[in-house]
Amino acid sequence: MVYVSPSNIPANFPTFHDSLNSSSHNRAFLSLRLTVSVLLRRESEDDQIDLEMASFVRITVLIWADILAAYAMWVMVTYLTNVWKLNFVHAAGIINICGGIALIMPIGFAFLVDTVMGDYAMLLLSSIAYSIGLSFLAMSTPPVLSKSTGTCSAYRPECIGDTQRVLFYTALALIAVGISGHLVSLESFLNESQMEDDDGGKTPWKIGGIFGVVLVPIIGGIALPYIKPWSIRFGIPAIFSLVATLLFASGSNAYEFKGPQGSPLTTVVRVFVASASKIFHQCPEDANELYERRDIVQPVPHTRGLRCLDKAATILPPPQTQEEQEKNRWRLCSVTEVEETKIGIRMVPMWLTFIICGVVLSIGNTYFLEQANHMNRKVGHLKVPLPIFLMFYEFAKSEFSKIYFNLAKCLGRSGSKRYAPPIGIAVAMVFSVLCCITAAKVETRRLNVIRSHDLVDKPDKRIPMSIFWLLPQFLLLGTLHGICEKSIVDFFKDQAPPSMRRYLVFFSNGVFGLGSMASVLSVYIVGKFSERKGNLNWFQDTLNRSRLDNYYWTLAVLSTVNLVFYILVGNVLQL
Repeated sequence: MVYVSPSNIPANFPTFHDSLNSSSHNRAFLSLRLTVSVLLRRESEDDQIDLEMASFVRITVLIWADILAAYAMWVMVTYLTNVWKLNFVHAAGIINICGGIALIMPIGFAFLVDTVMGDYAMLLLSSIAYSIGLSFLAMSTPPVLSKSTGTCSAYRPECIGDTQRVLFYTALALIAVGISGHLVSLESFLNESQMEDDDGGKTPWKIGGIFGVVLVPIIGGIALPYIKPWSIRFGIPAIFSLVATLLFASGSNAYEFKGPQGSPLTTVVRVFVASASKIFHQCPEDANELYERRDIVQPVPHTRGLRCLDKAATILPPPQTQEEQEKNRWRLCSVTEVEETKIGIRMVPMWLTFIICGVVLSIGNTYFLEQANHMNRKVGHLKVPLPIFLMFYEFAKSEFSKIYFNLAKCLGRSGSKRYAPPIGIAVAMVFSVLCCITAAKVETRRLNVIRSHDLVDKPDKRIPMSIFWLLPQFLLLGTLHGICEKSIVDFFKDQAPPSMRRYLVFFSNGVFGLGSMASVLSVYIVGKFSERKGNLNWFQDTLNRSRLDNYYWTLAVLSTVNLVFYILVGNVLQL
């Protein structure tokens, strides 16, 4: 919307002003001109506010659609075990690999946003992929295409043909793309459209958006699970996502786009390429002989470690002059660029300590959920839906993240704020151990109830044990996630160069994604190890015959060892 200033008043106003000679007439005209100018400005500002409100709503509905889809997708493992009749380990593997990829891809997507696409293009394309993926997921359920494919329409494994399988796995890939794109661009794009009143308060549209973020989980966590047909349960988020995408796309002309700004990952790649191109050249002993740009405001001082990368800043002898070498940024990098790359490499050992946290987090919507799937859900006459555990999980994650934030503020006032992130990470790892121990003890009790009621060979029978026995481990898992996620980002804010800070959240989620994928490998290794000396594999065809409690004890030991490793790495890095 064009801003209307006094200079935009129609040209007949000056002519009219010149025809008036008296000072009173001049004052009257000036008053008239000012009044018209204010009215036009007010109209322009109101139009601009209406435009911003419309943009805010269009972007916010994408968040609502994401939340609703998350609640529908969270119980995917029960769909695979109940309808497809997959082994629970196989089902969990599919979910964990898909979830891990969705958390790793944002690193590459962020690079594309910063170098090629921009946030708007990424958000639009990922929303389209998300909508198509959810639609394919709904179409992959047996009743939808049964007439076209010649299969039966019941929710049984024999009713799932090759077409349904192709649609299902294609849907998972597209949904992973949609999730990754939204993780990268949705928040940043929304921040660009944020509005505040003149007094700094939140606008009614923002309050409505927050209200929707609270209301949609209630719908997704309580109302959606009571819908029995899976085609409708997946179809509602698909329709919601499609409408949100169309609504978002309809405002394309109203958004303020920011083009690609360049990515710091390009600098890292340039350093490796430049150092590799000079592999047979010697680094100068004197660091002052290395190349440094004069226009850098805060240069990073040179360090003696990882000397092989210093070759990227080595100025080659003639025939090429220094000026000629400076023109090729893929052959000559500055000391600051090299040192920022070194900082990233030195953080890798610390990143590795968070993979086990990702392994533990991956069991929440897989093994925990499959345990709850066959336990007693009734509270009186009310049947409790499984996604209610996601609500408790998110509550614990949010509240303990706030507790960590308050702790960091208290330490900040005492001048010890730098110790808050390392302490937070250690505390999160302790919660990881406690979560695994709690889960192991609850699973041992569940197996005892199964044996006492002769349900070992009756996997589809309901176990007379309340699902709320699982609530403590879901709360501990949410606590682990809330503290770990926040403290990791804060930790690397203090360690990473400013240019890399945008990527901290993506790297943190990427490590959790690696942990999610590593959980598949851990189950395989632990299962093979448990078969030694002729023993039964801890992971059998049914949950009732398996020994998940032993797997949880194994994760508790691994989490303890990981905590010790984290402390050792922290001491080496002198945190």
